[in-house]
Amino acid sequence: MGRRRLSREIALKILYQIDMTGAALADVLPVFYEHFDAPPPLRPFAEQLVLGVCTHREEIDRRIMSTSEHWRLERMPVVDRNVLRMAVFEMLFCPDIPPKVSINEAIDLAKSYGSEDSGAFINGILDKVLPRVATEDEAGPDGPVAEEKP
Repeated sequence: MGRRRLSREIALKILYQIDMTGAALADVLPVFYEHFDAPPPLRPFAEQLVLGVCTHREEIDRRIMSTSEHWRLERMPVVDRNVLRMAVFEMLFCPDIPPKVSINEAIDLAKSYGSEDSGAFINGILDKVLPRVATEDEAGPDGPVAEEKP
């Protein structure tokens, strides 16, 4: 199993803990590292994901909600919600990771840690997020560029 996959698993566990307890990231990290296996080489990418999700959570959640028909975020299983958050963070803020890789990794995590239906659920939502992210990337952060008239 690759290092990034293992880092994603660590990040998912940390995000799960934050989501369940409402504790701050600064309080969760040292306790997590003290009690769970998280080799130091895997920590930087895991922390990048966790910090990114925590920092951009409002925007990430908005994007998830805009594509999840009939599912409010708070009704989603905690694992699914946090797998989605990590994948959307990667799609928006990690240009070195192809979005399809983020989707595939999210589906695999959901199958491993979620319910029997989690993989299909995650896939359905991220397949709706992807075209919106791709369109914004092409348009730039401020939307489409209008041509100047002579």
